Order: sequence, then C-alpha cells, then structure tokens
Amino acid sequence: MNALILSSLLLLTAATLLFSLVIRRYVAIRNVVGRLGGQDQSNVLDTFSNSVVSANTKLFDSEVIQLLNQLGWRKARHRMAFFALQIGLPLILALLVLMLQSVGAESSDSDDSMFWLMLLLVLGIGYLIPKRILVKSAKARQQRLAVEVSTMIPLLRMLFEVGMTVEQSLRVLVNGGEKILPELTIELQHILLRVDAGLELGEELRHTAFMMQVDELTDTFTILEQLIHQGGGGMSSLLSLKELIDDRRMTTLQERVSKMSAKMSIVMMVFLFPALLIILAGPGFIAIIQALGDMG
Repeated sequence: MNALILSSLLLLTAATLLFSLVIRRYVAIRNVVGRLGGQDQSNVLDTFSNSVVSANTKLFDSEVIQLLNQLGWRKARHRMAFFALQIGLPLILALLVLMLQSVGAESSDSDDSMFWLMLLLVLGIGYLIPKRILVKSAKARQQRLAVEVSTMIPLLRMLFEVGMTVEQSLRVLVNGGEKILPELTIELQHILLRVDAGLELGEELRHTAFMMQVDELTDTFTILEQLIHQGGGGMSSLLSLKELIDDRRMTTLQERVSKMSAKMSIVMMVFLFPALLIILAGPGFIAIIQALGDMG
C-alpha cells in the first residue's frame, strides 16, 4: 500500500510540474505575440504537444522517427499521441500490478522479489507493445503504397500524353485521386506543400522515397525526377516499370500460393489421413478382431 501511495504521489507531482511548464510556455507565447501586434491562434493543447514533443524527440530512437514518418504521423499531435501511449501504457500496467499487490499479496521476501520481477516485466512489455504496433502499422501502409503505385503509373502516363508536366500531373492526382490513391495522395500533398513553400520538386521526391522505403515508390519517383531534369523520354521507362511491378506482384502471389499448398498438405495429413485410414482400414481390422474372437 505504501508503494502505491508513493507512486501515485510521484505521478501527481510530475503531472503538476509538466502542466505548470506548459502553462508558462503558453503565457510566454501569448505575451510575445501580443507585443508584436498579432493574434495568437494556438491553444493549450497545441502548445502542450509542441513542447513535449520538441523536448522529448531525442528520447525516441531513429527507428521510431522513421516508422512515424512512414505511417504519416508527422504532426506534433500525432507524435504526442504515440509518446503518451509509449509512456502511459507501462505506467498504467505498473499501477495495476501495484493495486493487485496491495489487495491480495502477503508480505514475505519471496513475494516481494516476485512482485518486483513482475513489475519490471510489465514495464518492459508495456514499453515495447506500442513500438510493435507501430512496426506492423508502418508495414501495412507500405504495402498499400506499393499497391497504389501500380495504379498511379498508368494515370501518370495518360496525363503526360496530354502534355502535362510532372508537377501538373501530381497536382491533378492530388485533386482528383483521393478515392483511387488515398495513401499516395497524402504523401503527394506533403510534397506539393513543400514545393509551394519554395523547395525543389525533385529533391522532395527523392527525400520522400528515401523516407518511405518502398521499392516501387522509389523507382517511380526516380523516373519522375529524371523527367523533371530531362524534360521527356520517360514514357518507356514508366511502361517498363509497370511491367516490372506486375512481374513482382505475380512472383509474390506464386510464392504465397506455393506456401499455402504446403500448409494445406500438412493440414490434410493431420486431419484427413486419420479419417481416411479409419474408413479404408477399419473393416479389415474389424474382420481380423472377429476372426480372432471366433478362434478363441
């Protein structure tokens, strides 16, 4: 019970200090904006998200930042949500363990050692679960992007054939392809926003391809970057890339079918073979048993 009270007091103190820090930062921002004659459009939640994420970005390893970018979580609120989940889940599980210990555990050395071992185990599992979920979500989005690339290439070829440039084609896809290319539209929107801010389109395509780590997207953006610098001659490259992507998908499907056939053969041997043995060899065994009974 003492451990539970101590942990609660520590958590309450940390939350109070963090909230006071956010309020002080929010008041300071409003004072600066007021002295400059502007109007502050931010709120306490945005200030809290920006403060915590900017202060704790170094706590994330590079893999977590890469996975968040691949998932499309690039805003401060999104990263704040993951940070809260990764920090809050172990604390919640630890509080549950402390409550269970305070309710029904007996005070002994062995129980205390088991309790601390369980507490450390729960903290480790609670810290690793959000990252595992993040890895699976990022891989699922990469697969969706790879599928959408095969749909984007014919659309780009049609837009190039009517005389549009690379930037114009990408803007058309962003404006009218939300339902056809939902994931790619989000990435293209980020690229075009940075281009409108004054950055170079080819550099942004290269940066996005490096960040997403999708082979099909990397090959497509490489061809688009060559089209930006050369001004033409990319239609055959896009056609060859489309055929290559289709061959990759066909090979992947064949591998899945071969693995599925092997799994089904194992299932058939486990479940069908005993039933088949009973049907075919059952009458023979019954006849042998009757014959032995008659001889006895």
